[in-house]
Amino acid sequence: MLRRAVGGYKRGSFSQLWLHRRCIHTNVIDTLRARHFVQAVTSEAITKRVETPIAVYCGVDPTASSLHLGNMVTLMGLLHFSLAGHQAIPLVGNATGSIGDPSGRNTERIALDHKELAKNVAGIEAQLIRFFSRGTQYALSRIPNLDPSSLKPVRVLHNADWYTGLGVLDFLGTVGRHARVGTMMARDSVKSRLQSVHGISFTEFSYQLLQAYDFWHLYHFHKCHVQIGGSDQWGNITAGTDLIHRMHGPQSDKSEAFGLTIPLLTTASGEKFGKSAGNAIWLDETRTSPFDIYQFFVKTADADVERFLKMFTLLPLPRIAQIIDEHARAPHSFIAQKLLATEVTELIHGPQGVQQALCATQVLFGNRQTLEEHKFTSDDFDAAFGCDQRMVKVASASVVGKSVADIAVLLGSCKSKSEATRLAKGGGLYWNGSVVVDSKWVPSVEKGDFVGDGTVGVVRTGKTNYRLLKLLDS
Repeated sequence: MLRRAVGGYKRGSFSQLWLHRRCIHTNVIDTLRARHFVQAVTSEAITKRVETPIAVYCGVDPTASSLHLGNMVTLMGLLHFSLAGHQAIPLVGNATGSIGDPSGRNTERIALDHKELAKNVAGIEAQLIRFFSRGTQYALSRIPNLDPSSLKPVRVLHNADWYTGLGVLDFLGTVGRHARVGTMMARDSVKSRLQSVHGISFTEFSYQLLQAYDFWHLYHFHKCHVQIGGSDQWGNITAGTDLIHRMHGPQSDKSEAFGLTIPLLTTASGEKFGKSAGNAIWLDETRTSPFDIYQFFVKTADADVERFLKMFTLLPLPRIAQIIDEHARAPHSFIAQKLLATEVTELIHGPQGVQQALCATQVLFGNRQTLEEHKFTSDDFDAAFGCDQRMVKVASASVVGKSVADIAVLLGSCKSKSEATRLAKGGGLYWNGSVVVDSKWVPSVEKGDFVGDGTVGVVRTGKTNYRLLKLLDS
């Protein structure tokens, strides 16, 4: 078990403390409904139950080494619970991940070997810790009067911890005897697979029992009363609430275990996002850079931007309404999209990620004025393009007195100086966003022709061919 502290819960009147600390909603379910997070709940009594602190969990199976935006939607829901003073438990399914959840799939998942599974578990666990740490820091700058001392430590758990040593006979004797095959067969995830040409294996058919047992274990040993998940998890979640009721006997209060599902991430046109859809936006910056995260959200359609601002940011709802109103008056300025892109990039990658994304965006899509206004440093360019082959690093002495045509050839922007000359005459050669009319012009550090602390020159040919020259001390 791994614990990550983001504050300590201060005892006292929870409702009064929350009303004083956070001026948005006094009930986290109200917050989630207002932000389009609630698809369904197992009981409306959940609203009353969360008026006092409880533990809440969501599970993530390590089918990849990184989380993606589809996972982030559910994690944002869990973050809201955490910020409301509840105990958040992200659960890494290193046991269930070796089997695979059939929900939302037409075919059986490919089994992972132990080495790949261990790699994925390590990657997911690190990202969960980072997400909630950055999410808390982000929240402190967005939510008025939020006190970090009112928050409970986020606990990352692994379900292999309670499956290790649990034999098949013990599992069947404790869990299997409470399962009803008719109910299991009626789950949507099972019915759809039974009707397909591929069918469903006993392994995946049994997955719902494992997730149900996860909920029971967390309920029994960690006093976890709520499980949240995507809308495709409804069958697995209700399997858990049913198992809790059956294993605790008829005298138990079934309403003490709740499920809440969150709509799957789609655009207004119905397009899905995620690993299975083949268009995943990863939270790992080595797979999807801060620049690419920023660009994804800055291209959000007008029909989606308000919903995404509510779901992917912690901006107060009145602020979001104000932005949408401003955007409606000047949609060509993309005010809402730019704010959305900035907020999400900061939430995922921190303020430094935003700086990297803005630097790359201005280099690729801006002009000299915007580059100078942002005052990007040499380090900003290194962070944004350090692993990009389009940035060429050379000793400053080797380019002293070189013309822009020479530099264009050096960077690979042009094959020859004559090509650079032709481009300049046709208005197709740019230096730091400004048109170069004379290919013989010599950029000078002393005259301020370089940006990034006088170390970077950006050559553009045509509309989209960019190269960066980074000067190094000789």
